[in-house]
Formats: sequence, C-alpha cells, structure tokens
Amino acid sequence: MVVWGTNFVVIHIGVEHFPPLLFACLRFAFTLLPAVFFLKRPAVPWSNLAAYGLLIGAGQFGLLYIAIKGFITPGLASLVVQSQVFFTILLAAAITRERVQPFQFVGLVLACIGIAVILWHTDGNTTPLGVALILGAALCWSGGNIVVRGAPGVDMLAYVVWTSLFAVPPLFILSWLVEGWPAIRHGVAGAPLSAWAAAIWQAVGNVMFGYAVWGWLLSRYTAATVAPTALLVPVFGMGAAAIWLGEPLPGWKFLAGGLVLAGLCINILWPKFAAIRAARHPPAA
Repeated sequence: MVVWGTNFVVIHIGVEHFPPLLFACLRFAFTLLPAVFFLKRPAVPWSNLAAYGLLIGAGQFGLLYIAIKGFITPGLASLVVQSQVFFTILLAAAITRERVQPFQFVGLVLACIGIAVILWHTDGNTTPLGVALILGAALCWSGGNIVVRGAPGVDMLAYVVWTSLFAVPPLFILSWLVEGWPAIRHGVAGAPLSAWAAAIWQAVGNVMFGYAVWGWLLSRYTAATVAPTALLVPVFGMGAAAIWLGEPLPGWKFLAGGLVLAGLCINILWPKFAAIRAARHPPAA
C-alpha cells in the first residue's frame, strides 16, 4: 500500500517532464517488455485481455495522468480515484444484475458528499475538470474490474503484463494525435534521469512488485483480510504528497477524505462485520 499510495507522487514527477499520454504509454511498455517473454499468457480469451488493456491503459491511466498534469493534486487524485469501488458496484448491478445492498448505498452517499466537498473547494491546483477526469479514470478502472471477473483464478502479474500489449498501441496513437510528435520527441530527448526512473518504477514497483505481493497475500489469506488494506492507499497518497510536494492539508481535505474513506470502510468492512455477528448470534432453530 505504501508503494501504490506514494506512486501518485511518482506520477507527478513523470508528467512534469513527459507528456501524460506518452508517460502512460511508457508505463505499459516497460510493464510489457521484457516480462512478456518470461510469463506465460493467461488462459483467457484475447478479447478479455484486449478489453482490460484498453480500459485500464487508455482509460484509467490515460485519464489519471492527464488529470495529474496540472488539473488535480496527486494527494486528492489518490483519494477520488477510490470511487472505483462504487462504480464497480453500480456496473455489476447494471451488467450482472447483482443486488445493491443498503449498506452499499450508505457508503456511496458518504463518498459522494466527500467528492462534493472537494468540488466546492476547487482552486488553481484542483479543478472541476481534474475531478471529472479522475472520476472517468475510476469508471474505467471499475470496467476493468468487471472484465477481470471473467478471468477467475488468473495470475494477476502475468495478466497485467499481457494486457499491456493492448494498452501500448492506443496510448502511443493518442499521444501522437493529441500531444504531437514534437512534444513526444522533446519529452524523450529532454527527460532527466528522475523522469525515466519514474517511468520504470511504474512497471517495476507499481505493477510487478505491487501485483506480485498482492497476489501472494491473496493466495495465503482470505480476501476479506487482504482487501481492507487498500484503504491505506489514499492515506499514503495524501501523506506523501504533503511531505514531498508540499501539498497543503487544510481541514476540508481531512473532511473530504474522512467521508470518502468512511464510505469505503462501510462497503469493504460491513460484510465481514455482518458475518462475524451472524456467527456469534446464529438464528434460533
């Protein structure tokens, strides 16, 4: 969670020197190569790999990197993007007809109030466009969550490596069309070592280490035990942004963060609490 949370600061370092879509392209290129030659392709349809690659690559990270390039602070980005939990619930309800539970509605309302607090306090560093871009990234992330449900038991490290095959080409084409070849050439030629290190860290630290450890934990502990640790991502994200980038932490950010995290806690922890309560107080025969 430290790696995933502080990565938002690393993204900020990268997009200071690379055009954001090019930086996203580099992220997936370094994830794909050379690992694709050493990891067996997951036993899922190519259409599944392509859908995930497009949603997470061109969708989630393309929008996320654009947003952090001057439209929202890294700390708030790490918080708002967690709305993917609620988008996933709503998409699952719409696509797979999963029933939305009352506690999930409560969590969604709290998170929406928290995001409204952020929108109320937008300024030059955090803009409504930035919040909208991050919400779009969260929506794409939730779409990826639905897609990966069609690949149960898959090795996630191999999965994200092979899906990167479908993220690199569209991101490069979008970078060429939107940012232009001069910006691409200038970014590659003029980027300092720190920017290249940030790009490599996206693949080595954020993806390979992060997903490998996440998969290792899930293979040894229950999902109900591991999943709540994801709540620490925005905590480390906002803390790292404050320490390394000097991002201010006024009271309204604590309020917004508390509301969003409260909503996430309800959605992630309530089922576990309900199961414990049911085990302690079984229904009478």
